[in-house]
Amino acid sequence: MSWLAALRGTVRTGLTLDRTVSSPKRALRGALAVGLVVFPTLALAGPALATSAAMGAFIAGTATFQRSFRPRVSLAVAAGLALGVSSFLGYLAVGVPGAFPVLLAVWAFAAGLAWAIGPSAGVLASTTVSVMLVVVQLPVSVPTALGHGLVCALGGAVQALVVTVWPIESWRAQRDALADTYASLADYARRLRQDPVAQVDPEPFIVARQAATLTPWQARHRPPELRGLRGTAERIRPTLAALADPRVGAPAEGPERDRAREVLAAAAEAMDALAHAVRTGEPLRTTVSAPALRLVEGVTEGPRLTGAARRSARRLSSLLRRAADTFDQQDQDTVSSPVVGPGLHRPSLFRLLPYAWQAVRRQLQPRSAVFQHAVRMAGVVTASYLAAKLLGLHHGYWAPLTAAMVMRPDFAQTYSRGVARLAGTAAGVAVSTVVVQLFHPGEWLAAALAVVCIGGAYLTLRTGYALMTACVSSYVVFLLGLQPGDPVVTAVERITLTLLGGGVALLAYALFPTWQTARLAERLAEWLASVGRYAGAVLAVYGEPAGGGGEVRTSLLDAREARSELSQAIERADAEPVRHSAHLPELSRKQIDRARSATALLNRSAMLLEAHLPAKDVEPVPGATELAEELRYATAIAAGALLVGQRMDFAGLRAAYERWDAELAELPPDESAAVARAGVRLAMQAVSDLDKAVRPRRPVL
Repeated sequence: MSWLAALRGTVRTGLTLDRTVSSPKRALRGALAVGLVVFPTLALAGPALATSAAMGAFIAGTATFQRSFRPRVSLAVAAGLALGVSSFLGYLAVGVPGAFPVLLAVWAFAAGLAWAIGPSAGVLASTTVSVMLVVVQLPVSVPTALGHGLVCALGGAVQALVVTVWPIESWRAQRDALADTYASLADYARRLRQDPVAQVDPEPFIVARQAATLTPWQARHRPPELRGLRGTAERIRPTLAALADPRVGAPAEGPERDRAREVLAAAAEAMDALAHAVRTGEPLRTTVSAPALRLVEGVTEGPRLTGAARRSARRLSSLLRRAADTFDQQDQDTVSSPVVGPGLHRPSLFRLLPYAWQAVRRQLQPRSAVFQHAVRMAGVVTASYLAAKLLGLHHGYWAPLTAAMVMRPDFAQTYSRGVARLAGTAAGVAVSTVVVQLFHPGEWLAAALAVVCIGGAYLTLRTGYALMTACVSSYVVFLLGLQPGDPVVTAVERITLTLLGGGVALLAYALFPTWQTARLAERLAEWLASVGRYAGAVLAVYGEPAGGGGEVRTSLLDAREARSELSQAIERADAEPVRHSAHLPELSRKQIDRARSATALLNRSAMLLEAHLPAKDVEPVPGATELAEELRYATAIAAGALLVGQRMDFAGLRAAYERWDAELAELPPDESAAVARAGVRLAMQAVSDLDKAVRPRRPVL
């Protein structure tokens, strides 16, 4: 992709407004909380402290809009505390010559590393840099620095209080995550009707698992329909695949295949009804789901499924009925009861600190994308601040502020946000300056206009970054309009500095990029290794059924995460104006696609085996444990070969498979052994395809 095409695509993304993702009630609630902080502080303590309070309340409210499954209250409090600390340290450093640029560089570097914890943490950390740059411009003495920091934290506390008193869609994120999982399964079932070997999208399952990790309070108070449905969805996934795949399920052609298509369509209809019930909290639409369940159970007229396909259909019917019973129980007892059985509990924010530090420490290496982003952000923010100081402009903080808000770890987000930020800031500053110049609002009216702009920013926070930036810029203009100064001169300086900061940020990324294209081979190797561990863990259960297969779940989650990271890397790489890497063996996009297909086939073979895991009292399949270990080892070695550009060697695995298959062929017929042989045969086909897909990019010595 050329630079022109890449820039055109990112600019279009940054300027797109989607009104369907706006939340007017939550925007009103956030603006109300800011007003409850700003006006009393303005009346009691004056404009300076009112500005700090407004900054704290605004950013704390922004935290409640981030994509997170934690209680909004804790997010607001954590954001308020972080803003208080950043403001206090900024006030202390600004009075010491040469200390503030050093503090700014260190804080910006730390904010860049916060992306290792997650996008929400990265965004909030970037906003603390911006707030530090704004509030330290206000005249204040060192003894009162602590007061300004406490007022910033107070803004977060008020946001938390308002969220507690006025809850809006408290479980919306969890409901949507679980509903998306069932909707994804319904779509998967429909695709299996036409393509029996279609792949399921792992992203909804990853998000649903994150949503199911609850605090103790959430576990006690969550709606009944959110209990147990995710585990049922996890078991439906391989059952659908096992029913559709002609190698272990219904035949490829004939009446049974037609019946399997009908069952899949009925299951999709039932899961759509489940998704709607979960998303809205309404009772299950029995008029839709009951006929579908009857068809899945096979009580209607028509040809019958036999063998493994019949077992898969019966298991599917049982799982769908279990999910439907969840809503029947809800209708009988609407009182929320304590969580039943073992559940995932999300630790408090304080207890998460060691895990957050571990995540950050893993990124403290030069080749890490997060580390490179942190270095780039620290350099750009500090350079923008010093450049503005050298120009002698009074509002020099706008340049580093823009740079801090624009910088992101990947090309697409940086450039889409950069262009939108420049356009939005210029428009917001121009419009708000005209208002100030024409109407000369007093302190109270300026504060009211700032609160209105905050409401507009909340309303467009999840889409239309240019419009959101215009609202934020207007809010800052009205807020700082409480301070003396010429509005026209100020507007010109702010627009100039915005262009300076945004231009430096975009130029820095172009000169020192972090291309996802360079990491595709690494992400592919990670997925291959994790899928090999998953397939080996599943096959090992056939060799030792009494063991219970405790590693299957862990390895499945690892494989799912690795596939999601690869998909995200490919999506970001598609927006980049580069196609080759100087650091890793050159791997063409055609080779990557073929290797992905082969790895997906290996993952599918493991999923089909998982759908028919033997009971603990079933006789073990001879040699399955040893073959599972050989499969894990071979895929791990192959992943390493992929990284260094050497040819994959599956000779040992092939030899082990041939001996194992020959031994089983001589034994009496056994159901578990037959399933294991079919699944491993599919896995060996995937290994062969993988070997053909990735040829060495240089001669092997």
